[in-house]
Amino acid sequence: MDGQVRPVPGARQRTLLTALLISNGRPVSTEELYQELWGENPPAKMDNSLQAHIYRLRQTLERLVGRSDTPPTLVTRSPGYMLEFDLDMLDMNQFRRKIAESRAVRHDAPKTSHALLVEALLLWRGTPMQDAATGPLCQGVALQLEEEYMTAVEDRISLGIDCADPLHVIGELRRMSTSHPWRERITELLMLALYRSGRQAEAIEAYNQARWRLANDLGMEPSDHLRQRFQEILSQAPHLQNSPVQVLCGGVSLHR
Repeated sequence: MDGQVRPVPGARQRTLLTALLISNGRPVSTEELYQELWGENPPAKMDNSLQAHIYRLRQTLERLVGRSDTPPTLVTRSPGYMLEFDLDMLDMNQFRRKIAESRAVRHDAPKTSHALLVEALLLWRGTPMQDAATGPLCQGVALQLEEEYMTAVEDRISLGIDCADPLHVIGELRRMSTSHPWRERITELLMLALYRSGRQAEAIEAYNQARWRLANDLGMEPSDHLRQRFQEILSQAPHLQNSPVQVLCGGVSLHR
């Protein structure tokens, strides 16, 4: 809240707080909160149990002092409960705002776009919501955030290939292709980074390895887009040398 770590005691209190936070100032129904806190194993008196957790969370929040000395306020709002707080305090919202700003200037100011992506990714600390993501609401948002994170990483690397030395991202892309073997954009970026570094044979091998994994493990072929990129690398298509983004960045292709 003010740059300090403030623990919230109890797994269910953390889940309750997380569910209210990710709802961004909108009421969360009691039925949704039942699912988040207990799933298929509710207590005998859910209403009383939920009210007890609400009471304890209110006490916890009152002990927290934010950057404006005003802690979030947990209020009753039909059909359930709502957390009133400054939405800019939530790192999820900061992350998404920086991503949106980056995309807005990607074509006109790619270096600025890259810097915004770096700032957004620095907000991350491990797995979204961690042990609080137990119910459908929190799990759904956690999965969505993980996808947004991976897309942001790919966008950062893509701009890095265009605006900087592509050699700097090859190692990272190789690691990512091992961890995420089915994300074809990672394969495409690795192929492009290798090609622009003067390593056409390795770019072709990266494609062949990805194609073998898809055929062997999933029984499918690469997408039309990835196959097209492969053909462009085989034929040394001129547009692979310098993209419009590279020109704006003042970059120079390393491939000869």
